[in-house]
Amino acid sequence: MRDRKSHRSTVSREATRLGGDAIAQKGTISIHFVRPIAEAVRAHGLDEQTLLREAGISPVLLDVARSRVSAHQYAALWRLVIGRLDDEFFGQDSRRMKAGSFALLCRSVVHCSNLRAALERSGRFIGILLDDLAVELREEGRTARLTLQQRAGTGPARVFAHETLLVMLHGLACWLVGRRIPIQSAEFAYPSPAHRGEYPVLFSSSLRFEQPRTVIEFDAALLDLPVVQSERSAKDFLRIAPENILLKYKNAQGIAARIRRRLRQELPRELPELDAVAREFHTAPATLRRRLKAEGQSYQSIKDDLRRDLAITYLSSTRKSVREIAQALGFLEPSAFHRAFKRWAHTSPGAYRRGARPR
Repeated sequence: MRDRKSHRSTVSREATRLGGDAIAQKGTISIHFVRPIAEAVRAHGLDEQTLLREAGISPVLLDVARSRVSAHQYAALWRLVIGRLDDEFFGQDSRRMKAGSFALLCRSVVHCSNLRAALERSGRFIGILLDDLAVELREEGRTARLTLQQRAGTGPARVFAHETLLVMLHGLACWLVGRRIPIQSAEFAYPSPAHRGEYPVLFSSSLRFEQPRTVIEFDAALLDLPVVQSERSAKDFLRIAPENILLKYKNAQGIAARIRRRLRQELPRELPELDAVAREFHTAPATLRRRLKAEGQSYQSIKDDLRRDLAITYLSSTRKSVREIAQALGFLEPSAFHRAFKRWAHTSPGAYRRGARPR
């Protein structure tokens, strides 16, 4: 019995280490993207608190402004709600996007010769699925513009609808050609939202709000890339959606992502200063700051976000004590971790852990 317990403990430690490494690369999901899903459930007369708890998300977190959930929790909620509502667009359109619609879209576009044809077909497909939003691909010189247009008479733009459809289409496009498609700039047909800080990671550091329509721009040359997927690979893609859509195609090669991975290797040791990292990356500190700013990041924000995401993972998914988590994140004293976590999440680690545990 003791040997089996020891084995389980070893496996648990290894899973935690691997999970931490994955989170270090992928990050977490802001509660701002959970709230609209909960609201959609409530609007359909269902108990959103039960569904949140089934996904491992406490309803308490909805009221914590800076709280975040893991990608696994968010994906679980996504699937649960689609199953209850039979709507892959969460009630954000006048017409339901019935379960299985996105799978049909994927299986349709894998037969296109290149990305241009796939996005054009996707636009026509979305036009059949939805009543309130239209999607159009345009080429203007060296720039490709994927546009979301709110149809006349459908009211103001729904922020979550635009966010969700853009993330779906961008993730689909990246998967089709087997590489990340960098978004050069993004425009939105609504005022700057409270969670604007999430947008540089989701879309681009070049953002404009209160525009006539929602648009993402990218290099038009990428439209000639061949579609490298098939119906067989679509099965694997859909099996692990939406995690792969939401997180897989972040800019893993950007300077911020590279620094984040490098810092993850240092924990629990004290994280180096920017000057030391700049030397390691064979660049001047001022140049490194400039490159990070171009990606909408700073060195301090990378350090804070890394520790925050790992803290959330440990608190919600492991039995590590707060002291152990503080040590794993490189804090010399638990009190320093408490202060930092309150700054990140506007609640204490203990309160967050109680809220994050499914009831």
